[in-house]
Amino acid sequence: MDNRGFQQGSFNSFQSSSSDEDLMDIPETAMDFSMRDDVPPLDGDIEEDKSYNGGGIGASNRMMDFLEEPIPGVGTYDDFNTIDWVREKSRDRDRHREITNKSKESTWALIHSVSDAFSGWLLMLLIGLLSGSLAALIDISAHWMTDLKEGVCTGGIWFNHEHCCWNSKNVTFEDRDKCPEWNSWSQLIISTDEGAFAYIVNYFMYVLWALLFAFLAVSLVKVFAPYACGSGIPEVLSAAAAAGVSVAFGAPIGGVLFSLEEVSYYFPLKTLWRSFFAALVAAFTLRSINPFGNSRLVLFYVEFHTPWHLFELVPFILLGIFGGLWGALFIRTNIAWCRKRKTTQLGKYPVVEVLVVTAITAVLAFPNEYTRMSTSELISELFNDCGLLDSSKLCDYENRFNTSKAGELPDRPAGVGVYNAMWQLALTLILKIVITIFTFGMKIPSGLFIPSMAVGAITGRLLGVGMEQLAYYHHDWAIFNSWCSQGADCITPGLYAMVGAAACLGGVTRMTVSLVVIMFELTGGLEYIVPLMAAAMTSKWVADALGREGIYDAHIRLNGYPFLEAKEEFAHKTLAMDVMKPRRNDPLLTVLTQDSMTVEDVETIISETTYSGFPVVVSRESQRLVGFVLRRDLIISIENARKKQDGVVSTSIIYFTEHSPPMPPYTPPTLKLRNILDLSPFTVTDLTPMEIVVDIFRKLGLRQCLVTHNGRLLGIITKKDVLKHIAQMANQDPDSILFN
Repeated sequence: MDNRGFQQGSFNSFQSSSSDEDLMDIPETAMDFSMRDDVPPLDGDIEEDKSYNGGGIGASNRMMDFLEEPIPGVGTYDDFNTIDWVREKSRDRDRHREITNKSKESTWALIHSVSDAFSGWLLMLLIGLLSGSLAALIDISAHWMTDLKEGVCTGGIWFNHEHCCWNSKNVTFEDRDKCPEWNSWSQLIISTDEGAFAYIVNYFMYVLWALLFAFLAVSLVKVFAPYACGSGIPEVLSAAAAAGVSVAFGAPIGGVLFSLEEVSYYFPLKTLWRSFFAALVAAFTLRSINPFGNSRLVLFYVEFHTPWHLFELVPFILLGIFGGLWGALFIRTNIAWCRKRKTTQLGKYPVVEVLVVTAITAVLAFPNEYTRMSTSELISELFNDCGLLDSSKLCDYENRFNTSKAGELPDRPAGVGVYNAMWQLALTLILKIVITIFTFGMKIPSGLFIPSMAVGAITGRLLGVGMEQLAYYHHDWAIFNSWCSQGADCITPGLYAMVGAAACLGGVTRMTVSLVVIMFELTGGLEYIVPLMAAAMTSKWVADALGREGIYDAHIRLNGYPFLEAKEEFAHKTLAMDVMKPRRNDPLLTVLTQDSMTVEDVETIISETTYSGFPVVVSRESQRLVGFVLRRDLIISIENARKKQDGVVSTSIIYFTEHSPPMPPYTPPTLKLRNILDLSPFTVTDLTPMEIVVDIFRKLGLRQCLVTHNGRLLGIITKKDVLKHIAQMANQDPDSILFN
């Protein structure tokens, strides 16, 4: 291009692969800013010349503007195409403005205006109700299906183990988990629960049910997953994410903060209010259904009463370091495995992979009671603050005390059950670490939050019990004697489990604020915020030192989604002209002119290209930008015109102007497509710093922006061009960035 604003080095770039967002080069034409190409006749001229209609003298009705009424499909998007949210927000504002203006015309219009104003809140209400109801159904079903792998209730097959024994009249408090109505599979099949053969029968049925449930889950995913793919409305997705976390952890405020911190790149006040409302309704719905029968929203809700001490920040920070190391290890190994799945034959057999991993998991899990139980039950047991009536092995302490404060138990020496539980938990930790690496990313919702929390909770409980016994046997050490006397309740192992869970979840997801609030809402105690903050920040710092990406960001990059991460700063001094297309020696940019192209010309361009849209210019000589038109809108509009208007032929002229010049008589009718033209496409100048361009793409969710110089169209920058440029600046091969 003959332009002083360009430097030779700015054209040293990479060749883009063809995609639906790429556009081609523009002709190297002389700049012409004359007004002769797009100045419409004055109103007086139109009044004097009644034939001004684009169809020639005597053809007063031959100018076709068929877009006065909306055409189905215009303004919509093809599947798996990036949505231009700036354009959609503008259209939505125009729609609201039109409805508001009409509301004064009639009572029905006023009702329509009111219903439109409340439609968003009604949608949030429905999202909250459905989220809470589905969460309750999932909680009840998951508990029942977990117990079904071990046995069945003869008093009613729909009862899980706990509810079965609740209804029994032949059960004691000490043996509350054993009742005649609950039978293991060996009791049903061979009428005994003793001996090696009974163990084998129970083992076999456990693996069989696990495989059956896994096949059911992967079949449901195969059927319904395609409907969940593609884009969604950001406000609705933000509210749904908040509602989901609200019911998963019983943390409505934490859910809103999670949506703000991890999900949304654009979070205005309206979205904040509506997300909070959806989370509130979801939590209220779940609480009303009460799936656990204890008036709690989650199975592992806990309350601690013993305060923590300053010295305990040291083990809490150690848990944070472990969480960061676990997060970095998990992300690297999981991404390596998922990449292997995508690049080998393994990825072609997702159902087989799920069944094989399920079989291996079930075979390894059954012998250990802590791997055999559901992960939520395991976390609940690890968080538990042991009392006198607890029958868990984790609470099998030797009771050598005479008196204690009301509601408190002093630190006690560990019994045989605690030591047995320790080595079983150590084996459980190893299995959870390995299995989670292979299961996340499979074609089944295997989860990330709960498995990561389980890894941290196990580690925290092991460390907590160790600290508890150290304080009991060595309370006279300098680190203990100032705050831990003999017979006092000094250490709470359940608190260590909770801090470890937060640390490991933070190391994997890099959550901070929302994570602390979620864990705070789980415990209901303000005094434990400092340990949680210390562990969460430490895990993030350690994990960031070993790798900047969280697990979600890593999978976005692995799957090739064109997503701009808002947390990374662009610190390079490049300009828009260094990134835009076209580059020197590239093909010419495909553009449309506002009043000189026929239907055949436009259809030829559409058939020979795959671009999602085209800039519209005044003329090929001036290259003055008029607007931007989407490919899909062009196709639908032309097809509709051919069906509804007689005489539209390949030689009909297409106009993107407000007025069309007089045409000779007996010429084909012209098509006026100005209504599908975006007259305010986002533009930047060629000297705009890329730091600003990247910020614009992130905060506005643009698909593309046009590059101009003194009003003349020079090129285009798409989101994929920005991502490739960021990769190039990071010394990565830009052609290795693949987009799905």
